[in-house]
Amino acid sequence: MSTQGLGGAGRAFLTARWENLVLLNFDCPGELLKPLVPAGTELDPWQGTHLISLVGFRFVDTRLRGIPIPWHRSFEEVNLRFYVRRRVAGGPDRRAVVFIRELVPRAAIAWVARRLYNEPYATAPMAHDVAVSPEEGGALEYTWSHEGATHRMSAQVSGPASSLEGGSEAEFVTEHYWGYTRQRDGSTLEYRVDHPRWRAWVAGKARYQSPEVPTLYGPAFTDVLRRSHRSAFVAVGSEVVVYDGVAVA
Repeated sequence: MSTQGLGGAGRAFLTARWENLVLLNFDCPGELLKPLVPAGTELDPWQGTHLISLVGFRFVDTRLRGIPIPWHRSFEEVNLRFYVRRRVAGGPDRRAVVFIRELVPRAAIAWVARRLYNEPYATAPMAHDVAVSPEEGGALEYTWSHEGATHRMSAQVSGPASSLEGGSEAEFVTEHYWGYTRQRDGSTLEYRVDHPRWRAWVAGKARYQSPEVPTLYGPAFTDVLRRSHRSAFVAVGSEVVVYDGVAVA
């Protein structure tokens, strides 16, 4: 597991494998993101540009406090996120993600995440079609429905997955080991996510098909997602550990 920038060990809340991640990245005006920035953090641009990422992947062998929950071990997730950092006295900045919307097909998973972390989870019918290997590449597709309309994101990659290049955009969007979420009283919860560095591909062919239904992400973010993405990556994934949250602001 990576330990970049990590503080105290804390206690593991969730363990799983995150597999076959598709990451579509879009330029986004900073003024759309500023109202969503949790207290104690600041926007973290990539080379002067603010990004949002639409990320689809699979949870596999999910366990809460080490306990597998029947019928809730393997499922899809699609999230929309942006990037912040928190400055820590005497240590490196903690580069992190903040979620705009997280979708899963299991109501119990969404309820736990909202209850314990106040993360913006919702449920939706979801499906995946993945035929990819780390040595040869392949094709991936995630679909989800909202108000009777189907969203679809897909990517195709070829050849073996590569190690992330230091300082690259692919490293920036995948290598974050912290999350921040605004709580109901306006405070900020910090939690750590631990995993090895991933191998990944640059996706030459990738697409997000969005229906004319702006209620899922809101009109402003729906407009951003209708534009062409600036980059697309596919990551192999790995085992992950999500730790208990701690109030920091």
